[in-house]
Amino acid sequence: MKKITLVAKVLIAVALVALFTNCKSKKSAKDSSDNTSNVQLSSNFSAAWVNIDTLINNYDMYFDMQKELEESGRKLESELNTKSRDFEKQANDFQDKVQKGLITRSQAQQMQQDLSAKEQELYRLRDDLRAQLADEQQVKLRQIHQSITEFLADYNKDKGFHLILSNTFGGPLLYGHPKLDITQEVLKGLNKKYSSKRSSSKDK
Repeated sequence: MKKITLVAKVLIAVALVALFTNCKSKKSAKDSSDNTSNVQLSSNFSAAWVNIDTLINNYDMYFDMQKELEESGRKLESELNTKSRDFEKQANDFQDKVQKGLITRSQAQQMQQDLSAKEQELYRLRDDLRAQLADEQQVKLRQIHQSITEFLADYNKDKGFHLILSNTFGGPLLYGHPKLDITQEVLKGLNKKYSSKRSSSKDK
């Protein structure tokens, strides 16, 4: 379980970037297919871009959710460790009784079968806890992605960009002019909105 916690901590940002890029690509493809025949670009076409890596690494919501994931990982790890220690204690007790000749052969066989069943249950629990943590991670990634896209929709009501592109290492955007970079402006707005929402939640 310790590995689970570390993986969640290290990979959540990478997974979010992949989720954001994937969802954006799918949405763009769908919008293009649905609206190509109806939309005509004006001569005043405008676009901007956001560096997703910078945005995520400085977004307060990301840090709060990362802490929640780490805490959840620690709780799941503690649960698994407790059951593992209990199993090890029973296994050691079994070996001790066998070595000292304190149980019959039939009793030893039955105890061995019981321990094998408990070991399998322990493996299943480990897999279930990993799946649970992975599911929590995916939900939080989608929540962060939704918060960004919703903010950009509101933000763009005043800006009027035809396109807001995402730029990340290895992504489809190979170059963006620095004057079209709205990352810091978006980040400031996101953190302000999230701070307000977080304060409202604490007051309730």
